[in-house]
Amino acid sequence: MIRLRDKASGKLLGWISEEDLQFLIDNLEEEWEEDTDYYINRETVELLKRQGGSQGLIDLLDQALGDKEGIEIQWSRS
Repeated sequence: MIRLRDKASGKLLGWISEEDLQFLIDNLEEEWEEDTDYYINRETVELLKRQGGSQGLIDLLDQALGDKEGIEIQWSRS
C-alpha cells in the first residue's frame, strides 16, 4: 500500500493502491524521475476523475483538499 501525506504538515491523508499510484504517475507531471509529490487542486481532482481515477482515490484527494485551494501531497511505500 501507498501512504499519502500532506507535505506541509506531514499529516497522514490515507492509503492508496499501487494501481492508484501508477494512475497518478501516468496523469500528473513529475519534476524529476524520483519525484514523490504532487500539487493537487480542484481542477486536478476533476481532471483525474475524467481520466478514470478510482472513486477511492478521488474521494481521498477531495477530502484532503477540504476547503483549501490546493495542497501538496507526498507519497511513500510502506
